[in-house]
Amino acid sequence: MLRIGVLVSGGGTNLQAILDAIDEKIITNTEVAVVISNNQGAYALERAKSHGIAAECVSPKSFASREAFNEALISRVDAYGLDLIVLAGFLVKIPEAMIAKYRNKIINIHPSLIPSFCGVGYYGLKVHEAALARGVKLTGATVHYVDEGMDSGPIILQKAVEVKEGDTPQTLQRRVMEEAEWKILPQAIQMIANGGEA
Repeated sequence: MLRIGVLVSGGGTNLQAILDAIDEKIITNTEVAVVISNNQGAYALERAKSHGIAAECVSPKSFASREAFNEALISRVDAYGLDLIVLAGFLVKIPEAMIAKYRNKIINIHPSLIPSFCGVGYYGLKVHEAALARGVKLTGATVHYVDEGMDSGPIILQKAVEVKEGDTPQTLQRRVMEEAEWKILPQAIQMIANGGEA
């Protein structure tokens, strides 16, 4: 049984996609042991509680320094004996000590086809704004392992999504979530849970 922890900052739509996939047996041999958010008001924490999953907030604002926050985050993650950490819209830089400790055990979902529109400053609607400004015809989502760089780890899965005439950043974001993110994130977890390497 793969024990996963999901780290989130906001509404938790990708978390919901994971929970639904487990309920529907699209993901097997997997349990969500904890959901951790850096944001006390994150709706994702409510989603976790309503599923009977431990939900915790570890906020950088509660600590005197980033080092103290990093130590606290790692210690909370360690407490759950996790096999895989899933970053599902977690807008905090992962401490290097945590990346080293959980090498090839942290995955992230990013709302573009890496290497396009990724790295520092590319998150949320900013990714879709940049894609539309550039005039790309295809965008999508990528699940990748997390390394010390920003969106630079080995790619596990990608799925392309068509950019349509008249798209706004909001409509494009929604289509990328529905057609790509909510499909390939559960698929990547299923691959890891049942085949070792993705």
